[in-house]
Amino acid sequence: MTRGPVMRLRYRPPIAIDPLLRFLGDRAIPGVESFDGTAFRRAVRTPDGAHTVIALTPRLDRDEVILRCPADEVQPSSLITLARRLLDLDADPAVIDAALSSDPALRPLVRATPGIRVPGAADGFELAVRAILGQQVSVRAARTFAGRIAAASGTRIERPLDGITHLFPTADQLAASSPGSFGLTTARAATLQRMAELVASGDLDLSGTADREATTERLLAVPGIGPWTAAYIAMRALRDPDAFPVGDLGVRLGVEALGLPSAPADTLAYAERWRPWRAYGVMHLWNGAH
Repeated sequence: MTRGPVMRLRYRPPIAIDPLLRFLGDRAIPGVESFDGTAFRRAVRTPDGAHTVIALTPRLDRDEVILRCPADEVQPSSLITLARRLLDLDADPAVIDAALSSDPALRPLVRATPGIRVPGAADGFELAVRAILGQQVSVRAARTFAGRIAAASGTRIERPLDGITHLFPTADQLAASSPGSFGLTTARAATLQRMAELVASGDLDLSGTADREATTERLLAVPGIGPWTAAYIAMRALRDPDAFPVGDLGVRLGVEALGLPSAPADTLAYAERWRPWRAYGVMHLWNGAH
């Protein structure tokens, strides 16, 4: 990455940076994101309509993440807000870890991975698309579909940088495309089309600033979006610290690894003791089952 503004993003330690970056890296959209084991990079839009590529590199010895971008003219404040949301840098691990450690079953996971974060999203609509693509398929398959969508409907960057070539499509761009041409099932393509139309028209706000409960209800009203998808979107795009995708396979595996009942109703009842931090409990379950 060429030299540009360098911003130092402080956070409250500890931070479980390895599982956080591994999570993002495993799901990196080809052409839009990349992770080389040290820095996470991605193309981003800014509120003024510009775009750039950011690189996020942790400095654990200084309790900070270094944010770099090649464009001096980009407004730093918008990038800082985006990066902090993406890496959940405003979380208070002391409060969250203490609350989750009160459960004897979860305590060993919290002690093994203190300061776990919930990965956020650079864009709420993009995250929702990814959630739909991830329904009942592997992480790798979802990445492949997302890469196809970015290449076909996204905006090509004039000066590709470090393997980043495209911006993920906006809701308007995806609504005007033909999702069925990406190799998706007819039903899944229709779900993407409908969600893109709702976001493009302003009837669905996935920016994270609207009422979470109302937004979740609107999501659930879209054919093809069920409780798992809505909860996953709430976790990462709406920044709901208590979101809980109880039907998730990783959650079930994590619960079973702890020797707890794994039937959804039993898991839901047990997780009541993790409120209001159930999303962080989910991250521990996913990380423990990794």
